[in-house]
Amino acid sequence: MNHKNITRILTLLVCTFISLLFEAKITLPNLVSDGMVLQRNQKLNIWGKADAGERVEVKFLNKNYKTVADQQGNWKISLPEQKAGGPYTMTINEISLKDIMIGDVWLASGQSNMELPMRRLTPLYSNEIKNANNQNVRFFTVPQKYNFKSPQTELDGGKWEATNPQTILNFSGVAYFFAKEISEKNKVAVGIIHSSLGGSPIQAWMDEKSLKKYPEYLDEAKKWQSDELIKTTESNEQAAGKAWYSELDQRDLGLNQHWENFDLDDSAWKTMTIPGSWEDKEGAFDGSVWFRKEIVLTKNQAKKPAFLNLGRIKDADVTYINGVKVGNVTYEYPPRWYDVPAGILKEGKNVIAVRISNGGGRGEFIKDKPYYLEVDGQKIDLKSEWKYKIGAKMEKMAPGTTFIRWKPTGLYNAMINPLINYSIKGALWYQGESNTGKPSEYRDLLTTMITDWRSKWNQKEMPFLIVQLANFMEAKSQPIESNWAEFRNQQRLVSLDVPKTGLAVTIDLGEWNDIHPLNKKSVGDRLALQALKIAYGQNILADGPVYQSMKTEGDKVVLTFKSGTDNFAKVGALTGFSIKNSDGKWSWAKAKTNGKNIVVWSDAVSHPTAVRYDWADNPDGNLKNTAGLPALPFTTEK
Repeated sequence: MNHKNITRILTLLVCTFISLLFEAKITLPNLVSDGMVLQRNQKLNIWGKADAGERVEVKFLNKNYKTVADQQGNWKISLPEQKAGGPYTMTINEISLKDIMIGDVWLASGQSNMELPMRRLTPLYSNEIKNANNQNVRFFTVPQKYNFKSPQTELDGGKWEATNPQTILNFSGVAYFFAKEISEKNKVAVGIIHSSLGGSPIQAWMDEKSLKKYPEYLDEAKKWQSDELIKTTESNEQAAGKAWYSELDQRDLGLNQHWENFDLDDSAWKTMTIPGSWEDKEGAFDGSVWFRKEIVLTKNQAKKPAFLNLGRIKDADVTYINGVKVGNVTYEYPPRWYDVPAGILKEGKNVIAVRISNGGGRGEFIKDKPYYLEVDGQKIDLKSEWKYKIGAKMEKMAPGTTFIRWKPTGLYNAMINPLINYSIKGALWYQGESNTGKPSEYRDLLTTMITDWRSKWNQKEMPFLIVQLANFMEAKSQPIESNWAEFRNQQRLVSLDVPKTGLAVTIDLGEWNDIHPLNKKSVGDRLALQALKIAYGQNILADGPVYQSMKTEGDKVVLTFKSGTDNFAKVGALTGFSIKNSDGKWSWAKAKTNGKNIVVWSDAVSHPTAVRYDWADNPDGNLKNTAGLPALPFTTEK
């Protein structure tokens, strides 16, 4: 190589080095990315990391904004308020962000009923999913992580996604229908930051300072700051669970003898009608049981794709048709909705085989759920007699799980604190099932959390919209105490006491046999009504009848309701009321409307002292207003 070539190469290397040296080394949080929705009419934070002292320039809507990274490499630029619009492009040094909308951003948080994705709602909203194509409804799903050591500033993943038939499947059903309604009503883009986790109690979403009145929760959080404890606990539990299920598989005659096979001789098997529990016939046990059902199909039905609905099963199942596996679910809550590919079904005899493994509690096909095979538009009812045989019985139940991710402060630190730089309109909160064991403390916990979140986002009256827990579990024949009723009352008191909070009542939307009711559109729509009233200042009716006061007139109680919510719908006879006598005993009550008031009484109560409405796990009240919104469950005692 001659001297000139060497000089050229050295010159090129030096230039490349200098170019790299001066190239902007900017990193952005996952929230600040392509497709993001920015909050209109609020100052906007754009932030990230860089080398210490590095100059950062943001170019947006024909204006430039500059800052310098601090000694730790952190930088943040505050943009002025912007009007709704888009799509826009933003340049941050050499990084170009595209397809940015300015509209409204809502945080959606809570536990499984908020988390429940649209894919779990497919049979109800198949057309909604199939036709989804909306650039004005966008989601950012926060990765499900926990951290007990300190509040985090970065998310471990996540991206903004606009609505289409593929992305919508992973969107929260409640938040999607809320966002769609708000976007259509206000003609703006709506971005949802979805940060929820099934089974999580409220204390997991609160920071250390907010829990200072609850030393038992803080002690629990401190305990799990140990990486070694987490690692050991998870390792031991995984090993114990793996060993239990491995032993079950080894002992299960059905697995060893292939009871899923089409041509298996099951003539000696016992029979039972599903839905129902095999433990009613066999006694309580943990282990596995197999079910088989023969159906006959026509030539036209053969070879065609089908849909199998096996309702809900406690606990896990693996399901086969003609010896071919068509699906499985590993725990009790998800519905058993299985697509059957073309070519599996035959003309004449077909066999559905289900292996169920249950590690604890009462194993059963849940009642009042649909069970059918749909082929070529025709549904074949499977609520009938099935053959069954026990695969294996275990001497002890499956080992439990600590669920470390639900411990106090962990989800706040990892899934809320990294969001607080991002400007939002308000928050949606659907949580509580995991706190019904201690309902009396929830009012204070929720109030404290709302106050803290508002402080973190520097909005003293940031709209905070709550979903009240739906009706659930079996109805009771007599008025008795109920943790779920008391919990709903705690939610009611928060909505009445804390400014700029709204309560979406769902007491008529639940399912007695499913903690995850499927009608998520009505929940989202009712949250949207609360938002339009509270967050957007519209003069609309967003609540059903809201109890205000009572007075006693002889052996009757007269109830008044909040003005504007007291336009009662006409019904044959009001239900859901109970009345308390001076001796403290509660009895079912009769009730009737009297103009804007409701009169409540019972022939068994001569000296009434209090009234309750829909005070039960699964009440049957029918008080609504003319807009069809259900009355807020209440007690006159507090």
